[in-house]
Amino acid sequence: MKQGLSLRVSQHLALTPQLQQSIRLLQLSTLELSQEVEQMLDDNPFLEVADDGPTVDDFNSAPADTRTAASSSEDGESTESYSVADDGPAVDTPDVDVGLQDNWEGDGSVEVSPDDSEWGGDAPGTRKADGDDDTMDAVELARNQESMTAFLHRQALALRLDAVERAALYFLIESLNDDGYLDEPLAVLAAAVAGGREEEIEELIQRFEVALRLLQSLEPVGIGARDLAECLTLQLRALESDDVVKCALEICRQPIELLARRDIKRLVQLCHDTEPRIRRAIALIQQLEPKPGRRFIDVERNVVVPDVIVLRSGRGASVRFRVQLNPDVMPKLRVHDVYAGALKASKGGSQALQQRLQEARWFIKNIQQRFDTILRVSSAIVERQKNFFVHGELAMRPLVLREIADELGLHESTISRVTTAKYMATPYGTFELKYFFGSALGTETGGNASSTAVRALIKQFVSAESTKKPLSDNQISEMLREQGIECARRTVAKYREALRIAPANLRKAL
Repeated sequence: MKQGLSLRVSQHLALTPQLQQSIRLLQLSTLELSQEVEQMLDDNPFLEVADDGPTVDDFNSAPADTRTAASSSEDGESTESYSVADDGPAVDTPDVDVGLQDNWEGDGSVEVSPDDSEWGGDAPGTRKADGDDDTMDAVELARNQESMTAFLHRQALALRLDAVERAALYFLIESLNDDGYLDEPLAVLAAAVAGGREEEIEELIQRFEVALRLLQSLEPVGIGARDLAECLTLQLRALESDDVVKCALEICRQPIELLARRDIKRLVQLCHDTEPRIRRAIALIQQLEPKPGRRFIDVERNVVVPDVIVLRSGRGASVRFRVQLNPDVMPKLRVHDVYAGALKASKGGSQALQQRLQEARWFIKNIQQRFDTILRVSSAIVERQKNFFVHGELAMRPLVLREIADELGLHESTISRVTTAKYMATPYGTFELKYFFGSALGTETGGNASSTAVRALIKQFVSAESTKKPLSDNQISEMLREQGIECARRTVAKYREALRIAPANLRKAL
């Protein structure tokens, strides 16, 4: 084959490292961003925490270098505004401004007036919890909470055990899952400890059986159970014995599926007892704790810190909603003045140090753009879903990512990144931004109803149903049709399962 040279012209799009970092920061959750900031503070000497940086009020009142935006309501009046530091375009724009700000603690806000044209009358007042300065923060409470294993180990210290028995009990405690159950059979645990030595497995099983009885004698009652039936049985045995408790114990000896289905007739036959006593026994079982370790679950993992806060002001027709970033999740960063000045005084200095300084500036820049984009998207969501903030989820409108993307001039993938693992605190609770997006279902009038509003209607129908004759999926579908919403039975079943509502046969009263 003859070799030769040729000239080819082509175009390709390359993402700069700065833009890649901006996109990655945008999709991080609050916790992940905090970890990223801590890592960057450790790695980059030019980056520091701005403890004495400007306050939120100072930022909102800044007279220069600000950007404002306003959108008009249906009556033509401007109803919202926000200001953020003008430091560059949105994160999905390839041509990024190189002008940088060396310190930042930005914040913004948006005010939105609700539209009651479809609902008529003034908006009803919503509940607002008053803050209590004396109460402890939820995360602080979680950090102070004792773990399940620590609680059990502390009780085990009061038992008079030899070294081998204590080691066996310690091993079983550490083998519990988060719900307080012992998942693995004792034979499997013994084989794991014995390391395949068959002559030691039987002895270890016997020691584990003794240790298991000790474990199940500890608090909370039901800890160390190997299945739900054993857990319920342990709790029933701790109660004062009477006919109902004895009946409940007999029910727990039967297949647990009968209890789950509330098959009264079958339980009456198997337990050889009367129907009224079976019903009272099932009612007693329902009061027990199926997951003894639930109270010890690490609350800090479940604490949701909102990125955006919606504040209500005014009453009636003059009600307004102000959208602002949560200052508690916004890192206060700046470039270290002393180090940056020393590098500048050295007339160029090391190329590596110059690069680290540029990285610090880009990091501050990208975090600022992240919160700027979150605020813009959140304000657009509040504008589109104004009725939700007045009337609740029944007033939710259909909304897709494309609508917000077109309004803000961003790519749809950017809206998806912004709304994932980002939360908004509202008068009705804290929700992920994705919660405000929902598909549309057709109505008899030719309009659309949000799937979120339909789920809220289903929840409302079920809460008001007769416990003796619960609504089937077909009946709920017919009730929605009476409301003018076309929703098939299969769709009702899908929404009901998403709401974690049991089928009609399991909701039937005892």
